[in-house]
Amino acid sequence: MGVADAATGPASFLGGFYTSFWWIPAAVLAAALAIKLPTIIRFWADPLLRAVGGLLLLACAVFVFVAPSTIVWVNRVTGVPNISAPWVYSLLTAFCGSCLVLIIAWRDGLSERSAASRRATRWVVSAYGGVIVLLWVLFALADVPVERTRDLDTYYATTPFMREEILLYLLAHTTAVLITSKLIWNWIRADGLDAWLRWGLKFLGVGYALNLAFDAAKLTAVAARWTGNDLDWLNLNVAPALACLSAVSIAVGFILPHAGQYLHERWRLRLAHHRLRPLYQLMRSVHGSGVPFVLRASPELRLTRRETFIRDVLLPLARRTDERLRERSYAAALGLGFAPERAKALAAAVAILDAVDAGSGADGGDGAHDPDTTDLLREIGAVSCALRRPEDIREVRVRAAAPGDTVAVTE
Repeated sequence: MGVADAATGPASFLGGFYTSFWWIPAAVLAAALAIKLPTIIRFWADPLLRAVGGLLLLACAVFVFVAPSTIVWVNRVTGVPNISAPWVYSLLTAFCGSCLVLIIAWRDGLSERSAASRRATRWVVSAYGGVIVLLWVLFALADVPVERTRDLDTYYATTPFMREEILLYLLAHTTAVLITSKLIWNWIRADGLDAWLRWGLKFLGVGYALNLAFDAAKLTAVAARWTGNDLDWLNLNVAPALACLSAVSIAVGFILPHAGQYLHERWRLRLAHHRLRPLYQLMRSVHGSGVPFVLRASPELRLTRRETFIRDVLLPLARRTDERLRERSYAAALGLGFAPERAKALAAAVAILDAVDAGSGADGGDGAHDPDTTDLLREIGAVSCALRRPEDIREVRVRAAAPGDTVAVTE
């Protein structure tokens, strides 16, 4: 087996994977667009969100139109052999320009966009718009009668005007990827980034690094044709596989900050709802019923309804708690080694349980203390967590009830 044959073994497999499953990166990019779309529509006035949507749409279009079956269809519909080439090159060039514009705007922010960033944006739009126009001019001048669905870059690598077109789109792509990669990796090292954003940027960085490998494979294969050599397997097999991996990584990079923050927020709401369960069950036993079940209630609404129910039932109950018992319980909890915040929650739990046991006839001890319900109603989460440890509550109760207990109360 020759060197070329050995090299094309795994590469051929990757190329075959791309040919059969080109829709995988297109589907992942479409999923990223679908996840972003509701936010884009809701905040349509935000140019950054519109730019993200446009970039993902262009990326999807590249993979749809680069598929061999789509190439054949476009050529047949237009009746022009290989017209898919300048069309795909234009989409890819527009995608590169969009990446640069997005990264410039994304990093600077709308409120901090400087004159330099605005000039850079105008330069990118003008330069890459000019490249797209030049691609169509060069294609019109070139003679490319033989349809090539997968190896056009190497097949026409030495053809006048088409040679320049191929080199132009590859250089434009490489330039954009180099600049974008540098901006992304510099941004990753910045302080104060949200963890989800940092990971999203890392995936974007990997995606653009794979894009550089894609450009290297393409340029090497084309340059080999210029020198009379044959490294077409880089163009046929390696470059498409790298493009697939790059697209998936870039899509994940755009999905991760949004999806991660969304899932984190949902998890926080569900966790807060779950933590309120012990106090909710106690208040439900006092009230006689709980919050009516609503099938389509959002996590935010479920948490709000549970918090409201707890406070509504707790308020009259808190007004008849024994404040002296609460103070003794707080001192007892401190004496047992609990931290002040934990001790406060345990003391409140003891006072509430005592009021529940005493029933509606409880009068707050000897009536000399006016219960302050503000902290209690605000710290229902901490009190609910305290109710999860009945053994701690029992220890505090026993110590608070012990005669002659003189533990000092300290704030």
